[in-house]
Amino acid sequence: MSPASARIDLAFALNGRQVEIAVAPDTTAYELIRDEFELTSLRSACDGIGMCGACTILVNGRAALSCLMLAADLAKARVETLEGLAAPTRLHPLQRAFVSLGATQCGFCTAGMLLSAKALLDATPHPTREEIQRAIAGNLCRCTGYAKIMQAIEAAAETAS
Repeated sequence: MSPASARIDLAFALNGRQVEIAVAPDTTAYELIRDEFELTSLRSACDGIGMCGACTILVNGRAALSCLMLAADLAKARVETLEGLAAPTRLHPLQRAFVSLGATQCGFCTAGMLLSAKALLDATPHPTREEIQRAIAGNLCRCTGYAKIMQAIEAAAETAS
């Protein structure tokens, strides 16, 4: 078998559902999730150099940049995207807070912000403002100035109390 035709068999949980797929060894997690599974909440504004955070996913509960990960790194992992955040009939508290406080502006960075915030709140239910700043430091937003995003994360943390 030539290297060009080599495939890696992967099995992992994607938004709570077990999936299995064969991918080329150089496939990124971003390409796999967005192109093969058609979960389009993942965005890319930095051409895959890990500078924007718009492609953020949760891997075993931790925020990760899917453009910098190989798909093979997802083997046996629990992966969550924005599509898996809400319950079928209601928004996640973070989503509700982002909407009600106007933290979504153009929406391009929102999925990455929400997932970074979820990872933070899952690990630290009552974060300080500094902890929130650190958690979203890798997510660039060109519209909001971050004030409403931080307020929304604080509000979601209060709601979860």
